[in-house]
Amino acid sequence: MEKLSKKALKKAQSDHDFIYKKLKTQYPNSITALNWENPLQLLIATILSAQCTDARVNMVTPELFNKYPTANDLAEANPEKVQKIIRSTGFYKSKTRSIIGACKKIIEEFNGKMPDNINCLIKLPGVARKTANVVLWNVYGKNEGIVVDTHVKRVAYRLGWTTQRQPEKVEKDLMKIFKKSQWGPLSHLLIDLGREYCKAPMPKCEGCFLKAECPWYAEIISKK
Repeated sequence: MEKLSKKALKKAQSDHDFIYKKLKTQYPNSITALNWENPLQLLIATILSAQCTDARVNMVTPELFNKYPTANDLAEANPEKVQKIIRSTGFYKSKTRSIIGACKKIIEEFNGKMPDNINCLIKLPGVARKTANVVLWNVYGKNEGIVVDTHVKRVAYRLGWTTQRQPEKVEKDLMKIFKKSQWGPLSHLLIDLGREYCKAPMPKCEGCFLKAECPWYAEIISKK
């Protein structure tokens, strides 16, 4: 993986707030692409999104949510029937175990109510920091961390905000740079940028609104 110079990294971090504002201007209504109507639905959709596109998840969740509308319904569901519905999302057996296990825990330990803090959420089967942060921000408006998916990891690296490749380390770097009030929106903004312009393996730099500020374009792309 190509690397940015120390000089570029330093400038990129000093420019972070300006870039954040440009992202907000470009994507004023940036939200999760997953379809959901209540906290449980978002939790399940996020579990299903692991190693799967949001578009694919949105194709299977209507049937799943219609057949199993509550945590109690899913806690008592026949695993094979759930697997059949979500099969196309990949890793359907482990995802089924996570979904049913999470719903059982919500019923047994949280009185059927979705937890609203990260320490409780990560106790649910199939829920790590990424999934917990998705729920906390989008449902409760709480900034307890930054969601780092494949888009966020790639774009943050190219913008010079991190030199790390592991999601947990990328999250820590971003949390040091950005104000806590920016953590939740930041993920959606970087995902939108990653989907529209900063694609893998080749970004669409020429048409990107951040071309003038992007260290990846200046040091890597423009010199090819």
